[in-house]
Amino acid sequence: MTVRTVALSEERALLDLLPPTAPLAWVRRGEGLVAWGTAARLELPAQSERCGGGRFAAAAEWLESLLAGITVHDEVRRAGSGPVVFGSFTFDGRDAGSTLVLPRVLVGRRGGRTWLTVVGEESDPLVPAPPPRPVGGLRWSPGTVREDAWASSVARAVERIRGTELAKVVLARDVVAEATRPVDVRTLLRRLARGYPDCYAYSVAGLTGATPELLLRRTGDRLESLVLAGTARRGATEDEDTALAAALLDSAKNIEEHVYAVQSLRRALEPFCAALRVPARPELLRLANVQHLATPVRATLRPGVATLRALAALHPTAAVGGTPTPLAMEVIAELEGMRRDRYAGPVGWLDAHGNGEWGIALRCAHVDGRRARLFAGSGIVADSDPAAELAETTAKFHAMRAALTDG
Repeated sequence: MTVRTVALSEERALLDLLPPTAPLAWVRRGEGLVAWGTAARLELPAQSERCGGGRFAAAAEWLESLLAGITVHDEVRRAGSGPVVFGSFTFDGRDAGSTLVLPRVLVGRRGGRTWLTVVGEESDPLVPAPPPRPVGGLRWSPGTVREDAWASSVARAVERIRGTELAKVVLARDVVAEATRPVDVRTLLRRLARGYPDCYAYSVAGLTGATPELLLRRTGDRLESLVLAGTARRGATEDEDTALAAALLDSAKNIEEHVYAVQSLRRALEPFCAALRVPARPELLRLANVQHLATPVRATLRPGVATLRALAALHPTAAVGGTPTPLAMEVIAELEGMRRDRYAGPVGWLDAHGNGEWGIALRCAHVDGRRARLFAGSGIVADSDPAAELAETTAKFHAMRAALTDG
């Protein structure tokens, strides 16, 4: 197998290049990667362990074998050039479906430079794509667990937290949309990128969304991460928005939730880092529909640390699982009442040199033909209120609901 990367003078928006069939994307503010076609693909079966690195180790083994059989001609030589795989891992290792894809055609753009990567022989890799289709009419239905039952699960989780060593658990729920025809994922990507430019609009094997949470960005030995935990809605006026932001920054419940997430990431990263820089206090990240407490983390990795190994150590963070993690995962399995599949798992890309960007698959839907299954979750601590947590998940559904709704 031969992979060639060349510089490109292409000026079209990255998302405009995507064909309708199985698009792959990781785009923020017009930069990133889009790709299509399948040169190689791995879909992993269920693993034996809920947490742990089994599926990440299996993916690393497959990738090492794949790269060993590739001849690379790379004229660009930067992060994201040469062979690149897109990936999406299940939240729970016992669920099948973690997927890696080596696309046949990729276009990347970063810092004013654009490049084209082709695997094998493609006579005309940039054939103009038909325009994205509107979604059309939708029929909405409850997800796996009804709202009242989910709120009851939140109340049970609060009781568990107050009565055991469990400090925090994240509970998620789903809703389902059924369209009259197959959903064009490119339509969702365009709407998400336009509405949430500071998020990473992604699509891998039907999982499509816009995540604000950067789990890991690696360039050489430098690593960055962004911890998000603690959420408030946006205000209808500037004064209300400011008041909500101030209340979020002063909220004991949200600060507690955020501290658990930061501590979780610090513990996971420390064994792999020569240097680790974590701010003492969170800042505010404002998105179109919600605002979050955010802590940007920067690190220098020790020599020889593989990216997928670091990724395995980071997942699941307290932001999507809980604290302590093993107990939180047991409570999720007991109380949540649904399979998350790849929701809240790592999603992103990785090149042959270990460079890559991986987010947590949030604000997303799994699109399968005419059906879209949307997910949202909330962090539960000792003083959580079930009605407030239900309202938080409803606010988080807004991004994908809007993306699915024709204006």
